[in-house]
Amino acid sequence: MPVLPMNGYFNLGDWIVILTYLVGIIGLGVWFGKDQHNTRDYFLGSRNIPWWGIGVSIVAAETSALTIIGVPAIAFGGNIMFIQMIVGYVIARIILAVVMVPHYLSGEIYSPYQLLETHLGAGPRRLAAAFFLFLETMAAGVRVFVACIPIRLLLGEQVCSLGGHVDPILGAILIFVGLSLVYTYIGGVKAVIWTDAVQFGLFLAGGLFALFYIPSLIEGGWSAAIAKAAEAGKLTWLNTHFTFSAPINIWMGVIGGTVMVLSTHGAEQLIVQRVLACRSVADGRKALALSAVLIFPLFLIFLLVGVMLWVFYEGTGHPFQIPLPEGRPGIKSIDFIFPIFMMTEVPHILKGFLIVAILSAAMSSISSAITSLASVSTMDFIKPWLRGRSEEFYLRWSKCSTVIWAAVLVFTAWLTREVTFVLNAAFSLRGLTAGALLGGLILALFWKRVGPRAAMVGMTFSVIVMNFIYWPANLPALKDAWLRTFGGEVFWPWFTLIGTVVTISVAGLVRALWPESVPKPTTAHKT
Repeated sequence: MPVLPMNGYFNLGDWIVILTYLVGIIGLGVWFGKDQHNTRDYFLGSRNIPWWGIGVSIVAAETSALTIIGVPAIAFGGNIMFIQMIVGYVIARIILAVVMVPHYLSGEIYSPYQLLETHLGAGPRRLAAAFFLFLETMAAGVRVFVACIPIRLLLGEQVCSLGGHVDPILGAILIFVGLSLVYTYIGGVKAVIWTDAVQFGLFLAGGLFALFYIPSLIEGGWSAAIAKAAEAGKLTWLNTHFTFSAPINIWMGVIGGTVMVLSTHGAEQLIVQRVLACRSVADGRKALALSAVLIFPLFLIFLLVGVMLWVFYEGTGHPFQIPLPEGRPGIKSIDFIFPIFMMTEVPHILKGFLIVAILSAAMSSISSAITSLASVSTMDFIKPWLRGRSEEFYLRWSKCSTVIWAAVLVFTAWLTREVTFVLNAAFSLRGLTAGALLGGLILALFWKRVGPRAAMVGMTFSVIVMNFIYWPANLPALKDAWLRTFGGEVFWPWFTLIGTVVTISVAGLVRALWPESVPKPTTAHKT
């Protein structure tokens, strides 16, 4: 793959900006997380973090470097219809704030899977936690690897190869996982939340700068750019035609997007861990409401950046200073548009700040994955199995688990370089278990009489069905036969809804055919 040459693209000022950010963000994380005495401090941030910090952290956790790069590419190659998905993202947060936050904060719990044990028993809790650990490891590893492809181009071959001693992609993986691990290991979720808040500000500022800087390079400025984009259909945002396959339509956003985020933000530890760190139900609701307010303009900004990039390059015929690299599994050629613009069209120093915006998104998503995996493995498996140990023991284990999961992410990201179909599943992997997790949580809270056996069968069957739907349509050897049989590919926004319906339906059927006694509810704070 072509690599951007360093000479002429970075100067000393750019490197000072980048290095200052890296040193500063690690120092900030260490400072905020310096007082850790038990697992409550480490995984819940002592529950003394202000709601606005948590709300900003929620948005940062779900925004990866690939989002900052890939969302503009969506608009560059098409239009801004992806904004229809964000409608569902907002609706889901409102539902979660009203319905789920009281359950999260009724006692002191460390993961949403404890609610399954409270109402259905230990079996469903462990099954849900295992699903999360397995799929989050795969999904996070894939995100790390795919994000490191453009980051390697931005930082250069020599930097990412660590002086020529390792493969550049492996070097990029090691750099960002290692830097994120430093403050995550020391400060736990409190350090992650506060560094997320700063990182959110950086990539939001980067998006706003690009949005207003690009039109300044176009003759006629902002008004001319908007007119040219509208004429080309780049500002089309609404599609009312209902389908289960691409492209995105409003029904996918309102229905599929809502149910998807009910799972990602209501049944998956990556986001729920932040809500669990809130001081009260009121704070939890305000944090989710703030994230709902922020998420729509954030995505709109980066979609419009993609539109402005199209006007700059295609609408005005401006030549690329660097040829577009060939696409790779999991990342298309046009995904390099924004990085190439940064490297070739932005003045020095400002260029360094834009690179920092991408680095901040990468580190935010990595640290969020590490701390959520460590929390579930420790609090849902290790602590119940090793009861009676001291808090010092559990804290030591918690810190060790962050190192272990960081190593697992490096290994997973490195392996995916050879596995084409896993990379193509980068944004869909979570959908394979999202319905099972959301369905299991719904059963635990609203249909407790279904029983643990029926819930576990329903969740397991859901994962099987979703794998059957996803892989045949995405493996080249099976895709043609799948399309001939079913007529089309089910698009990822529908995955969670299908999985949830399967979980609840199968659980109800098993309950009717094979009833069992329902365990008495346990206390919500049981770990």
